Amino acid sequence: MSSTSSAPPWDVHRLPRAEGSVFLVTGGNAGIGYFIAEQLAATGATVVLGSRDPARAEAALASIRSRVPDARVRAVRLDLADLSSLSTVAQSLEVSALDAVVHNAGVALDDPPRRETGDGHELMFGTNHLGHFALTGRLMPLLAAAPAARVVTVGSFAAKSERLDLDDLQSRRNYLPKRAYGRSKLAQMHFGLELDRRLRALGSPVASLVVHPGGALDSLTPPRPPVHARSLGTKLRAAPAALLLQGKHAGAWPAVRAVLDPGTHGGQLWGPRHFGLRGTPRQEAVWSHLADSGVAARLWDASRALTDVDPGDL
Repeated sequence: MSSTSSAPPWDVHRLPRAEGSVFLVTGGNAGIGYFIAEQLAATGATVVLGSRDPARAEAALASIRSRVPDARVRAVRLDLADLSSLSTVAQSLEVSALDAVVHNAGVALDDPPRRETGDGHELMFGTNHLGHFALTGRLMPLLAAAPAARVVTVGSFAAKSERLDLDDLQSRRNYLPKRAYGRSKLAQMHFGLELDRRLRALGSPVASLVVHPGGALDSLTPPRPPVHARSLGTKLRAAPAALLLQGKHAGAWPAVRAVLDPGTHGGQLWGPRHFGLRGTPRQEAVWSHLADSGVAARLWDASRALTDVDPGDL
C-alpha cells in the first residue's frame, strides 16, 4: 500500500473533505460514474458531470442533491465521440483550475455490426479511448493550474485478458464487439500509465492513475430513481453473485480513492481488494502486459495522429 503508517485507514464511508476542489466526472449521469459523482459530492467539492444527454444529467443532479445536502454539482455537455466538440469543454467548465478529471464514460456494444463515430473511428475505441485522450489534452492547462491535479482513468477487468493489435486499432478486421470493448479499455489504461510517465519526465505536478471497478453489476447496485431502479425480485436473484461481485456504488470506490487519497500516486493501478472483483480499494501490481511501455508509446503516437491532440504537450 502507498499510504503512510501515520495515516488513518481508508474508509469508503468516511471520505476526507475536499471543499474548494473541482472535479469533472465523464459519464457522471449513470452507472459507476453516477456513484463516483455522488460520493465526491459528499466531500464538499464542486463536482461537474460530463454528459452528452442533458435530460439524464439533470436527473442525476436531482438525485445527488436529494442525497447530499448542499451538494455543489452541475453538468456540462460532453460528447466524447465528437472530437471537434471537445475544444470548448475547458471553457464551458468556467473554472481557473481543475483538481481532477475522472475518465469514466464509455460505450459497450454487445452485438455487430461494427459502428463508427462521426469522425470515422470505431465507436468504442473512438469514444472510450480517443475521446478521453483528446479531452485530456484540452483540459491540461486547467489541470496544470491546480496544485496537484489528478487524471484518473477508469479501465476494466475485461482488459486483463486482451492485447492490443497495434496494426488494427480500429478493429476493421474480424470485428468482435466484446473483444473490441476490452481492447478499448486496455487502450485507456495504457494511456493513463503512459501519461504519467510523460508527466513525470516533464516535472509536472499533475499525476495520472488507473483504476478498475472489478465486477460491478446493476443488479447489486442500490436504487437511485430515476437514475437507477432495482426491483425486489432482481435483488433476490442477484444475491448469490454478491459472493464474488459487487454493485456499481462499490465499483466507484477505487476511482474515488484515486482522486482523494494523498497516499496514492501517479502510475499506480487500483482495484477491488478481493480477487480484483469486489471489496474496498487497494493498490494492485500493474498487469504485466499493461506495463509494456513500448506498446503504450506506439499507441500514444497513433492516438496523437488520429486526434491531432497531444496531452503531454504542456
